[in-house]
Amino acid sequence: MRPTLIALAPATLLGAVPAIAAPNVVADIAPVQALVAQVMEGVGTPALLIGPGASPHGYALRPSEARALSGADLAIIMGEGLTPWIHDPLTSLAPDATVIELLERPETTLLPVREGARFGEMAEGHAGHGDEEDDDHDDHAGHDAHDDHDDHADHDHADHDGHEHDEHGADQTDAHGHVHEGDDPHAWLDPANASAWVAVIAAELATLDPDNAATYHANADAAQGRLATLSADLTAQLAPLAEASFLTAHDSWQYFEQAFGVRAAGALSDSDAVEPGPARLREVETLIDADNVTCVVLEGGSGSRMAERLAATGDLSTVTLDPLGGGLTPGAGLYDELLEGVAAGLAECLG
Repeated sequence: MRPTLIALAPATLLGAVPAIAAPNVVADIAPVQALVAQVMEGVGTPALLIGPGASPHGYALRPSEARALSGADLAIIMGEGLTPWIHDPLTSLAPDATVIELLERPETTLLPVREGARFGEMAEGHAGHGDEEDDDHDDHAGHDAHDDHDDHADHDHADHDGHEHDEHGADQTDAHGHVHEGDDPHAWLDPANASAWVAVIAAELATLDPDNAATYHANADAAQGRLATLSADLTAQLAPLAEASFLTAHDSWQYFEQAFGVRAAGALSDSDAVEPGPARLREVETLIDADNVTCVVLEGGSGSRMAERLAATGDLSTVTLDPLGGGLTPGAGLYDELLEGVAAGLAECLG
């Protein structure tokens, strides 16, 4: 029996060695958390700070969310344009965490905020806040430039802890902290951005957790393939609606519009979701007739009750859509479900 005991001893000792823990990762909104979850599949699950249905423009963390943030090795957030309040808890609760601000990434295609009730032609996008203005972002979900994961791994994200945000300061925000000028923060609604981000996320995770680097990169490649297929499918689905136009309660859809060739004629409130006043309402009533608007996109919250009344008065179709994925279950599948749901809702409302 003694030889048997000796033979089992090494296996027993090996079995007692704990597995290397995955990095603790948090994401601010559900669509971003879904992308991170796709990259981390098989390794770990990112925590979500702001659940679907809550407004990211102003939010107070619950104790469970604050605990998740305090233990974070990596925080992946949209940035000040969407969540201007988040830097204080990041600094106080997770001072040593690496922070990726997606709206600040040079890989991100950004669109300027649309001011006023009536929109013109679709805006041209521009690259993010880096020196890579000549990146080809027209290749919507393919992004050959993002196949080279090593390029991303060399980027030093730690310097975001001391990132200077004064350039987005008081001259661009009102008393509510809403950004009126600069870039529209709803950039996740363009799958080209999502495709770029999964590569960035995989590279940073591989730096923090090199033992699982191959898994992160393989997952990012698979996610980019799914995004390319999704983009092609939704483009084909929405192509017949290119000449139709809709009104939205809150201007949060222009990235989706540009990605898939649909058009919003205008909005009751700008991308900062400030409640519309009487002058804005009169302007919207005029554009409904002038632009042959047939559909009103509602979101809960700012402008939706007024938009419902306008739709009833004008005998317009309505659809309720949430750019943050409200009503969907958070997790890896939410991002695709979100875009598919928006496309289906618009197709029904405009069709």
